[in-house]
Amino acid sequence: MQKLKEANLYRSELIPISGKLVERYNKCLVKLGFMPTKLKIFSIDGKGWSPEIAEEKKTLHYLNNGEANPHAIIISPLQKGKPVYVPFHTFDREMMQYIFKTHEAKINNITRDSAICIDFDQNIDAFYEPLDVLKYDTVNISFHLIDNLDNVRKEQLDLIHKFKQGNNFIDETLHAQLLKSAITYGDLRHRDLELHELQYTTNSFYTKAFGGVYVLRDFIKEIVVFEDKKWHKEAIKDTTHDVLIYHILQPELMDKLRDHVIIECDLEVEVKTERYERIKKFVFAETIKNPQHSFIAILNDKVLTKSYLNKLPIEDRKRVMSVERYLEKLEVSNEYKISDIVDLKFFEALHKPHSSLDAKHQDLIWKLLINVSAKDVLFLYWYDKEQFYKTYDTWNTSLKEWVIQEISNNI
Repeated sequence: MQKLKEANLYRSELIPISGKLVERYNKCLVKLGFMPTKLKIFSIDGKGWSPEIAEEKKTLHYLNNGEANPHAIIISPLQKGKPVYVPFHTFDREMMQYIFKTHEAKINNITRDSAICIDFDQNIDAFYEPLDVLKYDTVNISFHLIDNLDNVRKEQLDLIHKFKQGNNFIDETLHAQLLKSAITYGDLRHRDLELHELQYTTNSFYTKAFGGVYVLRDFIKEIVVFEDKKWHKEAIKDTTHDVLIYHILQPELMDKLRDHVIIECDLEVEVKTERYERIKKFVFAETIKNPQHSFIAILNDKVLTKSYLNKLPIEDRKRVMSVERYLEKLEVSNEYKISDIVDLKFFEALHKPHSSLDAKHQDLIWKLLINVSAKDVLFLYWYDKEQFYKTYDTWNTSLKEWVIQEISNNI
């Protein structure tokens, strides 16, 4: 990962946490029902998730109380607008943006000397069956301050009110209570510490519950796509929900998405795009064994490209050139089928969200498509960084250098 870090492509926007902020973070963990961290220095993202603490706890989603109960932590106003690096749902970042948009001034005030624990409640105590994810509708976002600072403020106001009554101003016990509270928490009288509950309404989304599930709403019919074969098999037993259920690797899924005008692919258009060239180069790189040159040279130098292409076994060569071969044959006769000539995963990788979809749906469908066929390294990085980092580790050093170059040239 060092080369990714040097290119600012690996979690480059994390916020460093140390000193007093560590104590506040631990208070949040305890308040949410988790064990505190032993780390003295770590970093967090926009949701308050820390890669170092995740490694310490040996669980990626350590801010979840079960798959149905995610949480977040805000200990710094610097978290505003920062990436959510390991979202449990595709709408996690939108919820954090909504929180800061609504409560930014209060967050700035509170985090001067406190921290905020956030509970995302979709009114589901726990998941029992895979289609329980269909219950996601409205998420209630509630806030809790460490040391119950909002309640302490009310207590201070009550003490001050009592102090002003009759001859209470000479009550030494009352003096001591006021002084103790002021020394411990400061003067909270003029602090606005009340964060009212928010509601976020979901539409189509992806969740990591049950091994990863896409819920596609607002289309001809609701579609649920599972990444995990075990939970897919369990879900298809369900007879109570009127939804279409697929596993992400079922070829029928792509047919259905095309039929429902969710995705599209015009090969004659796509073959002229930079994205096609990038995908084709990656497909080509996958076929090359023991290269004598760097992949940057092989994939960017036309002479070397032809040299390596002609050294490939005939089936690999056909796969790399399958799209162009199909379009050439189509000029002669329309009897050819795409499936007869074009490599399936290559063809799937060239699909895109239908142009009629709104921006939110397009982002979700891009994520789905990149997980159906992860041949576009740039879009894999954009839409599924976790999977990108895992896949990146499997590539040889030379291919990694080309991938970094491709991404760096497009951001």
